[in-house]
This record gives sequence, C-alpha cells and structure tokens, in this order.
Amino acid sequence: MSDKIIFHYPPALMILLIDAVHYLNRSKKDVFSFFQGSGVPLTIINPIFNKWKENNSIPKREIARDILTSINLNNDLYLTQRREIIKRIIEFDDFSLCWPDDQLPARGTVAKIKDIVNGRDTLTRLTNEVEKTRIQHMKKREDEILQQKLKKDNINRIKNELCSLFVEPNPQKRGKDLEEILNELFNIFGIGVRSSFSLKGPDGEGIIEQVDGIIELNNDVYFVEMKWLSKPVGKPEISEHLVRIFYRSEARAIIISASGFTEPAISTCKEALQNKVIILCGLDEIIYLLESGGDLSELLKKKVNAAVIDKNPYLKSY
Repeated sequence: MSDKIIFHYPPALMILLIDAVHYLNRSKKDVFSFFQGSGVPLTIINPIFNKWKENNSIPKREIARDILTSINLNNDLYLTQRREIIKRIIEFDDFSLCWPDDQLPARGTVAKIKDIVNGRDTLTRLTNEVEKTRIQHMKKREDEILQQKLKKDNINRIKNELCSLFVEPNPQKRGKDLEEILNELFNIFGIGVRSSFSLKGPDGEGIIEQVDGIIELNNDVYFVEMKWLSKPVGKPEISEHLVRIFYRSEARAIIISASGFTEPAISTCKEALQNKVIILCGLDEIIYLLESGGDLSELLKKKVNAAVIDKNPYLKSY
C-alpha cells in the first residue's frame, strides 16, 4: 500500500473513508470498536466517545469524521493507524454484516477506495521504478566519469613515464621500462596483452628467441617488437623480427621504434606484406596520440588497414 495514501488522507479519500465506516458498522459502538481495533489510541477515542454519551444523537458519520480528522492532523504519529484503517476497509468482504440498505453503498464505497489505493499504488510503483532507473543511470554515469578520469590520469602518468625515458642513461633499463610501459598502455586501451617471453632451445642452447610482447587486436595475434636505438631501425633489425613472424602461420607484427625507420627497413616490410601483416609505429606517434587524447587501438587499426589495403606498412598518424 502506498505510503502517500496513508501518510495524509487527501480530501476525496477522507470523504469515502467516513462513508465506509458509516456503512460497514451497524451501530455507533461498532464504529468506536472499529477504530479501537485499528489501533487508534483511547486518548483520541474517549473524548469523542464521551461527547457521544452526552448526546447519543450524534450520527456515525460525525463520529468517524472526528476520529479520522484527529489522526490525520499529525504527520507521522498515527501513520500505523491510518494504514490499518485503510487495510481493514479494502479487505472487508462480508457485506451481509451491514444493514440491508447499506450493503450496496458499502460495496460501492469500498470499491472506490480500492481504486484510489490501487491507482496511487500503481503510480507510486511507476514513480519508484522511474526513480530507481534514474538512480541507476546516474550511478552508471558517475562510474563512467570516474573510470574516464582514472583512465585519463593513468594515460597522463604513462605519457610522463615515456617522456622520462628519453633522459634514461642506461639502455637496458630503458628498454625494459619501455616494454612495461607500453604493455600497460595496451591494457588501458582494452588491448589484450601477453607480456614478454623467451624460448629456450630443446638441447640446452639457452635462450634462442626473445619476444618483447604479444597483443590481440580484432582477434588477430601480433608479435610486438620495441626498439630504442641511437639511429633509425634498419633492415637487419627488421629482418630479425620478421623471421619470428614467418615461422608462425597466423602471427602478425608490430614494430615500435623510438628513432624511426630507414627506407630499406620500410621497403623490406612492404615486400613482406605479400605474405604477412606488418605495421611500423614510431614512439613519437604514441606520445602525440596520448597528448591529443586519441585511442591507441584505433591508431593501430588504421595502420593495419593501411598495410592490408594500401600495402603501406608505415602510415604516419600525424
């Protein structure tokens, strides 16, 4: 039952309740018993009862009006009693207990009260559902804003870490840090990542292959090679990575360089596009992307399309 109905009886409902109490109770004593059974305290009932005892010509409707008005004045003190009165009336079903002439009016009055209560309850439920949906949408939006902020903060942090690598004097540390930073960056943009790994020879040869990382993009697997050299990456360095790709039937290649690529290296990758998908990316492109608020996965997809469609392994993003 709607709290809005029993929190305060509106005027139209008040009139119906007075009529219902009149019709459903044969005697005036029954009216007092009805209210007492509904939990109305004697502090309210007794003064009206004594008034009736002094003047027993007071009609049932007036008794009902006085008691209902008294419990309707306080916002929440008699909330339970107001609820119970409505509950008893709308659940009343033995109209043979009423005076014969009152049975049909009693049925009609109870039916009207049920319609009001059910209508208000439906409205309340709809209102509650709308409010619940609004709160859910607001919570979802707040979560999205929070996630966007966290993503932006992480991107800014990674951008600063990338820039700091340019002053790192230790090449080994710089290379290792670059791997970790880029792998984290892939994760932030929802690109599936497998960290670097190495393969050892079956006859104790030690490490025979070192892979910087593997990502999954549009359900395709890409072996990622990261290069930080003092000069542009040349054909020998490119060829070393291409060998790994050609020995794996479904593998593709992404080569990231902090110092660019030579023309022979680009030409080698272009020739290899006849059999494999290979894309080249400058570290400066990634830094520019982070500064401009771009999406790394979209950048890589554009490069893949350029490689597949235009036979261009090195599409510059800016």
